[in-house]
Amino acid sequence: MSLQATRTLSFFSPVACTTLAVSALLAGATPAQAAGATSASERLDALDARITRLEDMNQVERIQRAYGYFVDKGQWTQLSKLFADDATLEIGGKGLFVGKKRVLEYMQVAFGPDGTAEGRLANHMQFEPIVDISADGKKAWVRSRAFVMSTGGWGLPLYEDEFVKENGTWKFKRESGPFTMYTSWDGWGKNALNNTWPDKFDPAPDLPPSTVYLTYPAYYIVPFHYPNPVTGKPFIPDRGGVGAYAAPPGTKTQQDSLPVGQLVDGTQPIGEPPKE
Repeated sequence: MSLQATRTLSFFSPVACTTLAVSALLAGATPAQAAGATSASERLDALDARITRLEDMNQVERIQRAYGYFVDKGQWTQLSKLFADDATLEIGGKGLFVGKKRVLEYMQVAFGPDGTAEGRLANHMQFEPIVDISADGKKAWVRSRAFVMSTGGWGLPLYEDEFVKENGTWKFKRESGPFTMYTSWDGWGKNALNNTWPDKFDPAPDLPPSTVYLTYPAYYIVPFHYPNPVTGKPFIPDRGGVGAYAAPPGTKTQQDSLPVGQLVDGTQPIGEPPKE
């Protein structure tokens, strides 16, 4: 290969450079040498797919973390842009808000207009993300924990979120953050609240909570979107009869509301879409 060709390749990505290099070498190859091209091409395709998957995982985690930073300073309009048009939001036991516009309305009505103010504190720190991408690369899931310190006290939500890739960009499809602990500034050892007071502020949700649960000192194990990564066996927490109805049991409205924003149960393989 000429020096000029080598310099030209330096402007491409590593995968593109490898592809061009293989093509250049095969152009002058014997039939026997060309026979190995398929395996080389397959290896390049596999490498490209792996790089795409890693880039997707990184972008999904960035979206999840960006959500926390926008919460910190009340940037509700910017936060809403992280959501798909038909996404669902469920924070604590409040219930489900359906659609990007309702996500923005919830944030601005419940917590005030965009921006922060003197005396307002809402640090939203996120930890322990586990990201999975579906086999077709169109969906993703994140399980992560957040520790919240605010003017209202302390909170510990655990996220099990779903994402969708739209026109090459990842967005929230389902944002679900049940609290495992909520307390005033006195601390959870003295004043642990057994729920997050979902009925104490507007606006009203579009659907009731997908799951009814209590926080510390009671506990609720949020279903995992993935099985044990070593054994491959799912861990399915006992969900019992918890849940809520959008209409009387047995009605079509109630049945139609059940899958909206509902968490998966942990029975699907890592990286595969949830089972219907």
